Amino acid sequence: MSVVDWIVMTGFIAFVVIYGVIKTRGTKDIDSYIRAGRKTPWLTITLSIMATQASGITFLSTPGQAYVDGMRFVQIYLGLPIAMIILSITAVPLYNKLNVYTAYEYLEKRFDLKNRTLSSLLFLSQRGLAAGFTIYAPALILSVILGWQLDITIILIGIAVILYTTVGGTNAVNKTHIFQMVIITAGMFSSFIVIYYLLPDDISIIDAAYVAGKLGKLNAIDFTFDLSNRYTIWSGLIGGTFLSLSYFGTDQSQVQRYLAGSSVKDSRMGLLVNGLVKLPMQFIILFIGAMVFVFYQFITPPMFFNPVEEQNIKNSTYSSEYYELEQEYKKINSEKQTKIREMLVAIENDKETEISKEVNDVLEKNDEAVKVREDAISLIKDVNPDADTSDANFIFITFIINFLPVGLVGLVLAAALSASMSSTSAELNALASTTVIDIYKRMIRKDEKDEHYLKISKLSTVLWGIYAIIFALFASELGSLVEAVNILGSLVYGTILGIFLVAFYLKKISGNATFYAALIAEIVVLYCYLFTSIPFLWYNVIGCLLVIIVARVLTLFLPNAVNT
Repeated sequence: MSVVDWIVMTGFIAFVVIYGVIKTRGTKDIDSYIRAGRKTPWLTITLSIMATQASGITFLSTPGQAYVDGMRFVQIYLGLPIAMIILSITAVPLYNKLNVYTAYEYLEKRFDLKNRTLSSLLFLSQRGLAAGFTIYAPALILSVILGWQLDITIILIGIAVILYTTVGGTNAVNKTHIFQMVIITAGMFSSFIVIYYLLPDDISIIDAAYVAGKLGKLNAIDFTFDLSNRYTIWSGLIGGTFLSLSYFGTDQSQVQRYLAGSSVKDSRMGLLVNGLVKLPMQFIILFIGAMVFVFYQFITPPMFFNPVEEQNIKNSTYSSEYYELEQEYKKINSEKQTKIREMLVAIENDKETEISKEVNDVLEKNDEAVKVREDAISLIKDVNPDADTSDANFIFITFIINFLPVGLVGLVLAAALSASMSSTSAELNALASTTVIDIYKRMIRKDEKDEHYLKISKLSTVLWGIYAIIFALFASELGSLVEAVNILGSLVYGTILGIFLVAFYLKKISGNATFYAALIAEIVVLYCYLFTSIPFLWYNVIGCLLVIIVARVLTLFLPNAVNT
């Protein structure tokens, strides 16, 4: 990277950390630390909710996901607007009326302590690990551009986020999210514009769309009902709605954003605007990934995008074999470029017979390139059986560093780093809130002064940050980060959502019945994950419905534990 890029990237990151610390260093009580004094306007809530979701995973892994698998991942967000409307009508006014610090406080009011504790622990178990993913993503960036060991950059990023999150709590998170979303948006649109200008002069944006479409990268909507297919319109609308309901309605990292709202109206507006903006935002990011794929159809891409693993094999006894595969890979890609141009000429001339032939020729060359790449990956595994052979997380950063102009590289990397820091800070803040309010204050030290709980909240933030750093050190084995983080959430979100839906709507169902139903549902979800091929979005539906159905049945045998 150039000196200018370094100045842009480090300058912005330093500004975010220092600003968050200075602006919120005067936080004196637990309410300000956790709920920012309930004075947050709707625009800040919106930006904070979006920034919490838009981690570095979004900007690193999502374009790579589209590059590898096309745009069908966008269907996971189809249920989001539906969920935002439901939560705005139901959860927001209820949480506001009860004046809770965490979502799980409500469960004790409705049921009992064990339901509150179970939901809290389910949240803490998955969100603590998810925070590790969001630390891993920016550490990956620094590792690539600095050439440092990934472990070192993970620790550095983790310490930076812990610093300003610990000092200012929710207020620091909210205030820094505003600036982070600005730079995230600027970086996203700048990347798209640069990709357009980097395409060959004779390739228009329409031609690029044709190439992406014919090679299966614009497969945004799939209407087939196939439970073996991970992403379809049905899994998105049904499973995605359940996932979004649980994430935004019961996950403290999101609930805490709108618990800080100055009114029910502000909290509702924050959720609804997020519901309107998030889907097109994800579509654009995936489309950027599809366009990066098109760009690499006219310039030979790396045979393997992970520079560390590639360097390892080039320094091994298999280097000559790998070199031969590289030369074959370049030859096939050169031939494919010719075929693509012939396909575009046929499309322009609207000759159906020729179009079909040329498309088949392009797909044939693409399959040949994939086969050579698979042979290269086999060599990489021969050199190091523990090598990470999923390089989707490296695709977009490789493009950024090698092809974006001076200054813009720093801007886009600052966007990705900012996204990760914003998401991680919100997660650590929520983990600390739940630990203190639902566990420590409720069951360990009930009647301490506010200053004591504030200190414990800050200590919890540090400890959860360390926990996330430790998990991040092992995250390289989990493939595409954007998929991994959603799979992780889906393992518990359905169960938690089921508990809350029973609490909201089924007043005759007992706390005991709900608790045991939740345990059964969670066991079934884990079984589905470990021993079946059911796509992860359906775990949210399975877990939620099982809690409701089993709780209803158990209530017949446990009729005396109803809380109203």
